[in-house]
Amino acid sequence: MFGKAAEHVTREQLKERVRKLPMQPGVYLHKDKTGKVIYVGKAKALRNRVSNYFQAPERLNAKTRQLVSHIDDFDIIVTQTEFEALVLENSMIKKYKPKYNILLKDDKGYPYIRLSQNAPYPAFSVVSRPEEDGARYFGPYPGRVAARRAIDTISEALHLKTCSRVFPRDIGKERPCLNQHMGRCCAPCTGKVSPEEYRALIAEATSLFEGDAKKLERELTERMNAAAEELQFERAALLRDRLRAVQKLSSRQHVVAGAFAEIDAVAFVQGQTRACVCVLHYAAGALQDKEYTLFHLTESDAVEVLSAFVKQYYARRSAAPKTLLLSHEIEDDGAVAEYLTSIAGRKVEIAVPQRGERRDLTRLAEKNAREEIERHEQQSERRHKSLELLQRVTGMIALPLRLEAYDISNFAGQDTVGSMVVFAEGQPKRSDYRKFKIECAANGQDDYASMREMLTRRVQRYVDGDEKFSPLPNAFLIDGGLGHVRVCQEVLDSFGLDTPCFGMVKDDRHRTRALVAPDGREFGISATPALFALIGRIQEEVHRFAITYNRQLGAKKVRGSTLDKIEGVGAKRRGQLLRHFGSIDSIKNATEEELARAVPKNTAHAVFEYFHGNENIQK
Repeated sequence: MFGKAAEHVTREQLKERVRKLPMQPGVYLHKDKTGKVIYVGKAKALRNRVSNYFQAPERLNAKTRQLVSHIDDFDIIVTQTEFEALVLENSMIKKYKPKYNILLKDDKGYPYIRLSQNAPYPAFSVVSRPEEDGARYFGPYPGRVAARRAIDTISEALHLKTCSRVFPRDIGKERPCLNQHMGRCCAPCTGKVSPEEYRALIAEATSLFEGDAKKLERELTERMNAAAEELQFERAALLRDRLRAVQKLSSRQHVVAGAFAEIDAVAFVQGQTRACVCVLHYAAGALQDKEYTLFHLTESDAVEVLSAFVKQYYARRSAAPKTLLLSHEIEDDGAVAEYLTSIAGRKVEIAVPQRGERRDLTRLAEKNAREEIERHEQQSERRHKSLELLQRVTGMIALPLRLEAYDISNFAGQDTVGSMVVFAEGQPKRSDYRKFKIECAANGQDDYASMREMLTRRVQRYVDGDEKFSPLPNAFLIDGGLGHVRVCQEVLDSFGLDTPCFGMVKDDRHRTRALVAPDGREFGISATPALFALIGRIQEEVHRFAITYNRQLGAKKVRGSTLDKIEGVGAKRRGQLLRHFGSIDSIKNATEEELARAVPKNTAHAVFEYFHGNENIQK
């Protein structure tokens, strides 16, 4: 592996290093002048691949030219095979999150259903990822709701337990629940269902989770007929009911089959301002699900985007279909197919159909991608018009593509906190939200002083070059009236900044009615629906964020408080008391009658006795 030189490397020196690279597979990491990795790539032959970045600029596309302009050095890692290079590339992208790589920003996990095989009475549960623990795993599923729905669907069909009791430990400890009386559970809690009988039901559930309902239907039919021939009519009727329940599941098989899709059709479409990759999941010849990912890309290379997407998407799911149909060729399809095969544990085929039914599937994926692009571009256009309207109404020079809103909150007059939320192009950008613990509030509640402290700290961090507080917004929005926004103006003036700021003024119905400038001018927004909705949403969001942070601090402080020592006062009663009285001191000083207005009489009596009937404990 080549390391970074101690001195600046010239372009000619880089080209000379490229000429000495081996003709072997591997991974290359481009770095900027600070040593930060800005791009990770894979190569069949490192010398050929890396040399492409140092050819004449006119032969490169716009994105590559921009990347090359920032390359100050590069490292390489040589591998034995292209497949090893691909796996390493994925790992490096995940580690460094390079600026110029195609990255899937939605880093959601795909949950699995876990079956505890070794337990006497096995149970299903939802987990984040498989582990080497001897359990059986099914999935992944699109989300926890889908996974839980799958468990509930099969449990209802096969009368499996859905409670949290552990058997045989809890057999006979409690009466059977309502599910047993409704005929929805075989009730192992009664002790009448042996581990062997319950495991037989679990085996049937396993067949369903594996997507093999037809096989289970045949087995149940054979067992039902055999029981009838042996004149075991009660057992035959039980098997008949179970068979009917399984047959009803056939139309909903995709609900329980998790990731066992036979075909995925993946298409890339470029729009005017963004691109989209759409994935259609097919099982048993029917469309089961759709997922899409939007990118802010223009003039993008479909080959590069699809290749990066496929590798990251299926690595994250830890599963792949039997057949992957793509709308465009990808240059490393052989290595990608081998990679997906290693993930799926069986052979995965990659194809780019040109005609026939398979091509119809990728065309449908393309159509869905176009529709998503159009829908989001229309939404973006509406948001953009709202921002233009805000600019026109307030007279701002620049279009307010970035807005920051601020609010102060406290818990019963204590634990004062500040919140900063960011709206980029009319959308909340939660990665830029910030929280502030207000220090000056220790001397007493003062909203103006608290706002001054928060804004001063925020702007100072920007002045100090803190990337987490860059850039400044096009406008500051303050939750409050003229006094609050004048505090903001004072802070901005102290730093020599001319960024506009406005207070968000509410009416007597607690709705934002206007924006107020530091000089007292008001800009009405209630008669303009688009602007009213935008500012209202921003104000609600900053208030929500402040309250959430405040409650988190309050909950930490309340846990282990004096109230927890009083018998009969749990989390619910404690919350009722604090909401009603505001502080522990107020609760201590309240009469029993006053306490009874907040909580039931027996609880009020216990609280009053605790503080007033036992002086030692009170002290």
